[in-house]
Amino acid sequence: MFFYLSKIFWFFIQPLNLAIFLLLAGLLAALLGRRKLFATGSVLAFLILAVAVWTSLGAMLLNPLEERFPKPPLPQKVDGIVVLGGGFESAINLVRGGYELNSGGDRMVETAILARRFPEAKVVVSGGNGELFLEGEGDADTAPRLLGALSVAPDRLILETKSRNTYENAVFTRQLVTPKPGETWLLVTSAFHMPRAKALFDKAGFATIPWPVDYRTSGREGIGLFRDNPADSLQVTTMAIREWIGLIAYWLSGRIDQPFPAPGG
Repeated sequence: MFFYLSKIFWFFIQPLNLAIFLLLAGLLAALLGRRKLFATGSVLAFLILAVAVWTSLGAMLLNPLEERFPKPPLPQKVDGIVVLGGGFESAINLVRGGYELNSGGDRMVETAILARRFPEAKVVVSGGNGELFLEGEGDADTAPRLLGALSVAPDRLILETKSRNTYENAVFTRQLVTPKPGETWLLVTSAFHMPRAKALFDKAGFATIPWPVDYRTSGREGIGLFRDNPADSLQVTTMAIREWIGLIAYWLSGRIDQPFPAPGG
């Protein structure tokens, strides 16, 4: 139920969709002669889009998430690498059978690099199809094609194909891997996603070393206008709002212990 409610809530609350719904509500109000409601809906829609597209708000919201878990020194020995899904174009790969990467593709590239650096380490790819409306191929189904092309042997791969969100990533991966005491596992995901992912793996009893990748901010954006192109600004704002909402929702539901998890916490 949590999965479906979270997907439906996010469909309506993400900035672009929210602006569209406000415009639609304003148009309906205009047809009914409610001019004040029409003006209110139109102004709110404009403000949402203007702030998301023309300002650095998204980067300022995202940067604290990316800075929360700095990348540590590499350990001398690594028993396994866990990479969370979210790096592939699932709908395209389902049809074309390739391994097209999206803006989160650094997760998979870094995993291949780590796999070459630690040739004895197991590689766990965790991620099924987490879309509610769109049809696509889960990342754990796509990853063997890319990792195989990058010389990662198939017998090193452990594929977790059922998870639809980060909570299920942690729980299902823990059940599949059953890590032993004293083992060293790296957790690879986007830097902005690491606080929630690390907290969920800790809660599931799977000790990992966070290995953040896929940074979206430089940390130098500051307050300002037109600091990035409109499409990227909208994407960064959307990701930041989604991640902060996800942290609060997971905390309120008891899935994590802190609203803003930190190293050692």
